[in-house]
Amino acid sequence: MSDASTTVGVIGLGAMGAPMASNLARAGLLAAVWNRTTSKADVFFAEFGVVRASDPADLARRCDVVLTCVSADGDLLDVIDALLPGLSAGKIVVDTSTVQPATAIEIAQRLEKLGCGFLDAPVSGGVEGAKQGTLAIMVGGAAATLERARPVLNAIGKRIAHMGPAGNGQATKAVNQIMCAGINHAVTEALAFAEDQGLPLDKVIDVVSGGAAGNWFLEKRGPTMVRWEFNPGFKLALHYKDLAICKAIAEQRGVILPVVEMTLEQYRRLIDAGYGDEDISALYREKRKLFDNE
Repeated sequence: MSDASTTVGVIGLGAMGAPMASNLARAGLLAAVWNRTTSKADVFFAEFGVVRASDPADLARRCDVVLTCVSADGDLLDVIDALLPGLSAGKIVVDTSTVQPATAIEIAQRLEKLGCGFLDAPVSGGVEGAKQGTLAIMVGGAAATLERARPVLNAIGKRIAHMGPAGNGQATKAVNQIMCAGINHAVTEALAFAEDQGLPLDKVIDVVSGGAAGNWFLEKRGPTMVRWEFNPGFKLALHYKDLAICKAIAEQRGVILPVVEMTLEQYRRLIDAGYGDEDISALYREKRKLFDNE
């Protein structure tokens, strides 16, 4: 499977899937797309002229590699069921969703019976990374399968790490999401504190970004959150879903993760208040309340 001959189909044209598909199209790899909401596939067709498959099985028949990007375990399992009639030996399914490691293992075992490869390859880097083709990709699956699919992953990501067998990509993404939760708490709480102290927030963000506390979230989301702008790079409701996965994994080990528990509680309040479709930096709304004692 070489760069020139590889054909790719993308299922799921949401906030992450659409820009990944765009980069695959620009690389000359994309052969077909399918989305549950057909209007999104129509928009993509209007820009790139790529085939709109009639269903997942049709897309699978047309492509060597099928890349999926959906929201939840149940959605992914439904997509795999729909793909099966169109899959045949030698094809590869690459899933970039965030799901339970056990779900990835189950899918890998099902596809192996057909002679198909499977990679659980969740991504990190937000919508910006998806648009720029600079995502970090955490891959679980056979090393040989990864090498065959590498031209596809190179078109959407900058850092590709093989983490071991199927399921390990998802386990690594869980690590990432726990860290994101902690960073979100630290940054939003610190900036709420800075605002309460009457500090010039733009200067705080600039100087702190250049020191030991500097991080991507502060640099990219700090300026927008202090302006009360929460356009999603990563929707709060999706991070909530991912952290529920982390909680379930920890509970299987009899462990409670305090950062995860606290984040789920505060996200739940924001979701109930109607902010679930905002960026995760909307946690700033909760942190500012700490100082509203007047």
